[in-house]
Formats: sequence, C-alpha cells, structure tokens
Amino acid sequence: MPDSTLATTTVDSARRRATSELRSGIIGLGFIGEVHARAVRAAGGTLAAVADASPVGVEGAARLGAAWGAASAEELVTSPDVDVVHICTPNHLHAPLARMALKAGKHVICEKPLATSRADAVELVELARAAGVVAAVPFIYRYYPTVRESRARVASGASGSIHLIHGSYLQDWLSTAKDQNWRVDPTLGGLSRTFADIGVHWCDLVEFATGHRISALAARLITAVPERTNVGDGPASTQLVATEDAAAIVFETDRGAIGSLVVSQVTPGRKNRLWFSLDGADTSMAFDQELPETLWVGSRESTTLVQRGARGLSEDAQRLSVLPAGHPQGYQECFNGFVADVYAAVAGDAPEGLPRFEDGLRATELTEAVLASAASRSWVKTST
Repeated sequence: MPDSTLATTTVDSARRRATSELRSGIIGLGFIGEVHARAVRAAGGTLAAVADASPVGVEGAARLGAAWGAASAEELVTSPDVDVVHICTPNHLHAPLARMALKAGKHVICEKPLATSRADAVELVELARAAGVVAAVPFIYRYYPTVRESRARVASGASGSIHLIHGSYLQDWLSTAKDQNWRVDPTLGGLSRTFADIGVHWCDLVEFATGHRISALAARLITAVPERTNVGDGPASTQLVATEDAAAIVFETDRGAIGSLVVSQVTPGRKNRLWFSLDGADTSMAFDQELPETLWVGSRESTTLVQRGARGLSEDAQRLSVLPAGHPQGYQECFNGFVADVYAAVAGDAPEGLPRFEDGLRATELTEAVLASAASRSWVKTST
C-alpha cells in the first residue's frame, strides 16, 4: 500500500472512531435528505431520528436506517438522543429550524440557502458563534479532489495571478411549463430561485478556489417560462412564475479580476453542468462537475488533463481522493467527505476548507446583490 494511502486510511480510521458516537437527526426526507442519510453512515455516525412534514412512522425511519421517526421537527431538535441536526426542508423553513436547533445547543448542517434574507442569515451566524457549536452549509462541490487541486495551484502561485474567472451552471429540470417544484413559489423558495439555488454554488466554488471575493456585479434575470401548470388532486391550474429561470452576471473581484457567470434551470440537455475556468497569467484551469475526474490545465506550450488520484497532487486533493484512480468519484462521495469533515470538527479536529454558516451568509449577500442589480439595472457593490 502506498504511503499516502496508508496515511489517509489511518486518518480516516481515527476520524471514524471520534465520530462513531455522534447521533444525527434529519429533518426533510426528500432527495437531499436521503443523500444526507447515506453520508451520515459513510462518516461513521448514527442516524438516530428523522422527521418530515408528513408523519414519519417506523417504516419511513427504517427506510433511511434511522432508529426512530419523530412526530415533529421540534421533537427531533429537542431530543437528547440527537447531537447533530441536518435541515433538508424547503427554504422558508431553514432559518426557523436552524434557530431552534442552535438554541437547543445542537450542531447544525443546514441546506442552502441558509436563509431567504440576509438579516436571518446574520442572526444564525451570531447564534452559532454564541452557542460554540459547529454550524455548516453543504457547499459540497468544494469536495471534488480536482477542485482542491485547482485551489492548491492558485495558492502556490503555479497559475500566476488570476485575471479572469468565468463559467456557467446549467440544468434542465424546469425547462417546460409542465415542470413544477416548490422552489417556484417565492413564499417557499425565496425571492430568487435559480441564482439562490445553484448560482451560489458556483460563486462559492470559484471564491474558494481562487481566494478572490466578488466585490461588484451587474445581473440580468429572465423568466423563460412565465406560467407553469399545477397538477394536484383537482383540476389543473396555471401558476404565474415570479422567480427567475436564468441569470447572467458580470463581476469584478477584490483582487482585480473580472468574470462572468450564466446560470439556468431551463437549458435542455444539461442535467447538472457546473463549469468554471480560472484564467491565470501562466496557466488556465477548467473544471466540469459532470466530468470531475480530470482538471484541464492549459499553458502557451501545452495542455494537460490532470487525473484525480495521480501522483504528485496536493495533500488536500489526496485526502479527498478516497477511491483509486479510474474508479470514478462523484456527488455522493463529495457529500460524504463534507459530513465527515463536519463530524471531525465536532470532535475537535476542524479540517481546512469546511463551509460554515459564514459561507451561507456570504451566499445570501450575493443573492441580494443580484436581485438589487437586476431591479435597478445597475452595478451593485458587495461586502468582501
């Protein structure tokens, strides 16, 4: 066994021992709740309880491997059998549930957006600090080893100064009028949909990889599908759409770079294509979330595909490369790594790069800047 693999295995074993007594509770049993449940098990934690808007019986709890189903979110949050609360509900419930969990002294993992207003996000950051607990937001794309490699190359100076940051995040799951989801309703999802849902992931990722902060931006929003069909138990009805289907943003950073971003949930054929290019003085690097096993690196003399798991990668990239090269790692492994880092932080071993509530607040600030810019059709400065 190579030395690096042995070291990684030893560290992982120690972390699993430290987190094996942590008991988690998940609120919200949709797709993302199931992802969290798998990550809890992979991290060595115990899924003690689950709760949902509909009553959770023994069968529902057993489906996710939970010991019991809570009758309500409040029962789960206040239970002495739960140490870490995972909030996986619609957006409008994030702030009240996180507030409740923090006041109960629980560690919290809250899906993004942390809150649908900056004021609520600020309050949650302050509550988490006062409680002295670990409070994290799943910006899990940070956990691709190739992203960590790009970050290491920027930090080492290998790329040269970053001049241009650009890319897109494209999906198609809301591209027709028959496509419907609670996120379309601003009372449930917030005033921004596409940017707040996926654009903030892209912004977090490029700020994390480069160390730059978006300092000013200009945004345009479009609602490509202005009416959507509601199909329930009764006759079909039409819903007017008040949130954006797509956004185009240009921006400046605090370190003198410029950039652009296109985000869309109405691009046919694109399932979850998060792509960025970091263009430096000496090399450019490109990452594609749908093809995450390689990092494209280009210079004037050559282009190289850097393989995940290859020799000579940064220590951080090696730590997160949990499968041998050629055995693709994906979204779930990123989530597993994130939850494992949260649990390690709870055990007193906080890993570098863990996305916390402060990063959730940052996403809320950027969302409000995008909405303000689109409304005023002008440049808006952001906090850095």
